[in-house]
Amino acid sequence: MSMKVWLRTAILAACMMLVFVSGVGRADEVPIITGEHWTKSSEEMKKAYLVGVANVLQIEIAYEGANPPADAQSIAPRFAKGLKGQTLDSVRQALNDWYAAHPDRLQRPVIETIWFELVVPGLRQNG
Repeated sequence: MSMKVWLRTAILAACMMLVFVSGVGRADEVPIITGEHWTKSSEEMKKAYLVGVANVLQIEIAYEGANPPADAQSIAPRFAKGLKGQTLDSVRQALNDWYAAHPDRLQRPVIETIWFELVVPGLRQNG
């Protein structure tokens, strides 16, 4: 990845993270990104979203350190195990393909689609 593209992606991810962590917001103010948002977003915005999700998971795993909680107490290790072997581009493309094949399910949250269509099958495969 060229430095310019990497820097642009990092800046987009940082901006997205600032939106999520800035100020105290009420639950009804936090947007849930759905397939409708996903299908209307540019490929760069989709990657930035995925970078943000990955960063949150990495922060969670780093915070847990050498004493990670049981799987029943944290989804981060399961996300990591279920997405083993995936890349940002493969997850992005899988989401593009899933929403294209299910235009009647555009209200489904993207994070839910990642979980049920990628992580859960990946957990079975990477068992």
